Amino acid sequence: MAQIIADRRDVDFVLHEQFDVSRLSTHKSYAEFNKKVMDMIVSEARTLAVKELLPVMKTGDTEGCRYENGRVKMPGAFKRAWYLLEKGGWFAPCQNPAWGGQGMPHSLNVMAQNYLFGANMALMMVAGLNHGAGEILERFGNDTQKRLYLEKLYTGQWGGTMALTEPESGSNLGDLQTRAVKNPDGTYNLTGTKIFISGGDQDITANIIHLVLARCENAPPGSKGISLFVVPKIHVNDDGSLGAPNDIACTGIEEKMGLHGSPTCTLALGSSGLCTGTLVGEENKGLAMMFVMMNMARLMVGAQGLACASSAYLHALEYAKTRIQGPLPAGGDKTSVAIINHPDVRRMLLTMKSHTEGMRSLLCYIGLLEDEKQICGNDTEKQRYQDLIDILIPVGKGYVTDRAVDVCNLAIQVFGGYGYTCEYPVEQIFRDVRITTIYEGTNGIQAMDLAARKLGMKNKRLFDALLAQIRTTIARAQKIPDLADLAQTLDQAVVTLSDTADTLLAALGDDRALTGFAFAGTFLEVTGDLVMAWMLLWRAAAAKEKTATGASAKNSDFYDGQMHSARFFMACQVPVTLGKMASIRAMCPAAVQIRNTSFSGK
Repeated sequence: MAQIIADRRDVDFVLHEQFDVSRLSTHKSYAEFNKKVMDMIVSEARTLAVKELLPVMKTGDTEGCRYENGRVKMPGAFKRAWYLLEKGGWFAPCQNPAWGGQGMPHSLNVMAQNYLFGANMALMMVAGLNHGAGEILERFGNDTQKRLYLEKLYTGQWGGTMALTEPESGSNLGDLQTRAVKNPDGTYNLTGTKIFISGGDQDITANIIHLVLARCENAPPGSKGISLFVVPKIHVNDDGSLGAPNDIACTGIEEKMGLHGSPTCTLALGSSGLCTGTLVGEENKGLAMMFVMMNMARLMVGAQGLACASSAYLHALEYAKTRIQGPLPAGGDKTSVAIINHPDVRRMLLTMKSHTEGMRSLLCYIGLLEDEKQICGNDTEKQRYQDLIDILIPVGKGYVTDRAVDVCNLAIQVFGGYGYTCEYPVEQIFRDVRITTIYEGTNGIQAMDLAARKLGMKNKRLFDALLAQIRTTIARAQKIPDLADLAQTLDQAVVTLSDTADTLLAALGDDRALTGFAFAGTFLEVTGDLVMAWMLLWRAAAAKEKTATGASAKNSDFYDGQMHSARFFMACQVPVTLGKMASIRAMCPAAVQIRNTSFSGK
């Protein structure tokens, strides 16, 4: 069953052969995470996922969360799984051990998450919020806030949320209306409504620590006037014991397309005027603090997308190997064969395989950049790593989750009619993965972030740094005879991407700005496609070099698969990408110029 979540051979390849992540152990911060320990951690995550989380995945979907008498009841089987996550230290694996974290490299955690999210995304959605809430408190909270809340969040004893969205503000947080009035004792009374709060209420932990965005009295308008508060569901006494309930009411949960085991709550703060919290940092600095942790939150969502895509692909692959149906469409043999032999099914499987492998490499690479940034002592180098992280996060969240939805959709197609039924898990995986393109900033917002902010930032330095990294891999692959043509294909596409970026930047800076924004989503797609091509070429180079050193015969099929993934993507996807880039450069204004009344015949 483990291979129905993630391919362990591929996980090991990315960790040890493509990126050599265990080299981090030469630094004191990661000294204990040598190759043996890394392999053990992945194995532990795999075992927990297969034996405990996966068996209750469907139960969580069918039983779902229930809203009863103002409280949320989680699927009963999730309680043991939560306890085992707590026992294994999976709530804050990368965070500070002094506060209950594990100090794990981010790149290693991405590989472990592949199993945990793939086994039970609904449960891990609630559990995965703790580290973000804790990280903000660790970085910006005062000593009292850290003492009262941080260890309980990092160890999973209490739950954590990010209470951002409101009915009238949606993704535009500058419009939020929740109010905070300062009390004489330094606390604040909060009043307002928050919606779409994942894990906003649940019956697994004794307390939930909400990080709430609100507007203080006399605050500046818009995003500059937003502050951040710690608002516990149950007040915590100075000795750490639980006190009286806070004035926070869960007024309902959403009935959703998927993630039925993860409660998405509406919270009413201060209905009786008695909801109190404490300020994190300074007034009017809340949004800036929230965005500090946003990169890792978006990387987590990308990891959710990868996990669903990986699981859906492996389910489809297993089914295609065993489903006997019809003879091949060419040739005289009328013997029915497994559908994996049919050309169109092979096309779908290789599409799924190449995208899933590229996603896994990309997310591990972003995690590795974070690790390298943390251990390097040179500020210039730290900034270089941060620049690459910043330019890649919209791809790691936006592009990866878009393609994950495509992969899960193809999995259903491989199953045919059975894929549309509840008899097989791919229909649930498809329903669950769909939200990843929406939360933590819709993918349209990711596209605008890439095109309108990251692309031109620092005189285009971030984007040029990314292209330089891609060209480093191209130069490596050009020295390998079997990869020289693929390297040439990618090199030409990178030149075209650079020209396309210049066209888009020019449009965003003149009277074509709205038209430029209309192509932001397409620009995210083409950038993501070439990042995928880069990762696949990198993988193929690593595989070819291993083959040249006389790697064992048992790996020959795997290494051969890396070559075919890269060749398929370069030949079948990159030409489509070039067409999309041509459409951006044409900058057709139709989407902007069409009248609202012309969208229908009414």
